[in-house]
Amino acid sequence: MSERYIVAGGDMRFSALAEQLAESKRVCTLGFDKNLFTSTGIITAENVMSIPGRADCLILPLPVSTDGTTLNAPYYSGTISLSELPSCVKENGIVFGGRISPAAAKLFTSKGIEVIDYFEREELAVLNALVTAEGALQIALEEQPVIISGCKVLILGMGRIAKSLIRLLCGFGTHTAVSARKYSDLAWAEVYGCSSVSISDLEKSDILAEADIIFNTIPHMILNEQLLKKCSKSCLIIDLASKPGGMDMDAAGRLGLRAIWALSLPGKTAPVSSGRMIGKTIENILRERRYCSTN
Repeated sequence: MSERYIVAGGDMRFSALAEQLAESKRVCTLGFDKNLFTSTGIITAENVMSIPGRADCLILPLPVSTDGTTLNAPYYSGTISLSELPSCVKENGIVFGGRISPAAAKLFTSKGIEVIDYFEREELAVLNALVTAEGALQIALEEQPVIISGCKVLILGMGRIAKSLIRLLCGFGTHTAVSARKYSDLAWAEVYGCSSVSISDLEKSDILAEADIIFNTIPHMILNEQLLKKCSKSCLIIDLASKPGGMDMDAAGRLGLRAIWALSLPGKTAPVSSGRMIGKTIENILRERRYCSTN
């Protein structure tokens, strides 16, 4: 008999993941309203008590919770307490979650159930960065009144998202600069064909004033009011950093700048692809476990 999977909560990424799993697994969903799925192989439980049997594998959303106590389930009209979920999993089952807090993980591990954070996997982080970069580029294309070919673009940071952005922007013929703290990151920016400036030199540089588009990928405050004052009024600023963000949005508003805090782009711009990426990552983890157990 095939393994039983429960997909509990999450946005459209996880409804797409459930549809994908249903092609080969027994799938039950929790934390979704009934009319969301097209596959006839998916059982949608109204609550924890109505789940038809415990799961070999419970897949939780990204993030697992937004308040620390209830399941992150934006497409569900009710609420589900995290404390209810361990009863859904077999004793030798596995729980997968994204950005799962130590307290939430303890609910399962205290009962001997293994917990794995799929968002800590490098392959998912890389693929997630690509989806984020594409979403950011989509925003820029929609918001700019001119073509971005020939635009001067500044990227703050040189992580996975920045590298994906550089590759995409290169195809559009932009003049791209990177600002980062580490000299190694500045060297990589130049290898990628970008000009570079240290974060510490931003205030005395003209690069902010000259930029047509600024993408921030650094997850802490970089674009404070002092630096925002140097930006052109026609500049489009897109903050891709997770909470608490990397830009002073209040200051940007007071200065009359076009500023967008683009949170959770993978779930908004490409939910099906993002859901499949999460599913592929979980499949990779399970394949590795099976390989290790037989060698």
